[in-house]
Amino acid sequence: MAAMEVPAHIRGLLKDPDALIAAIAQDATTHEVLMLAWMNQEALAMTIETRRATYWSRSRQEIWVKGEISGHTQSVESISLDCDADALLLQVHQIGVPCHTGAATCFHQPIEVTVQ
Repeated sequence: MAAMEVPAHIRGLLKDPDALIAAIAQDATTHEVLMLAWMNQEALAMTIETRRATYWSRSRQEIWVKGEISGHTQSVESISLDCDADALLLQVHQIGVPCHTGAATCFHQPIEVTVQ
């Protein structure tokens, strides 16, 4: 995949082209948190341009468009930046499942917490 020109406002948000920002995908209809992934400047710019959720794979060290292989895509309705400018919230329309395990959300492993 050829690198794209990153718009100035995105370069301003992520000043280091190699910096990563957390991107939380939330179902735009149900508001269920689906997954967390990472974006760099190019992934964010591609997501804004195409409205298809595009992330940076830390394990493969490459850009990946969600669902490009699996067919389980995310169409982006909106993107919000948090108050500290260190995380993004993507409101998405999920086709198929978001989790590589086949689960309806990546957050399906509860941790038991005891409050005393």
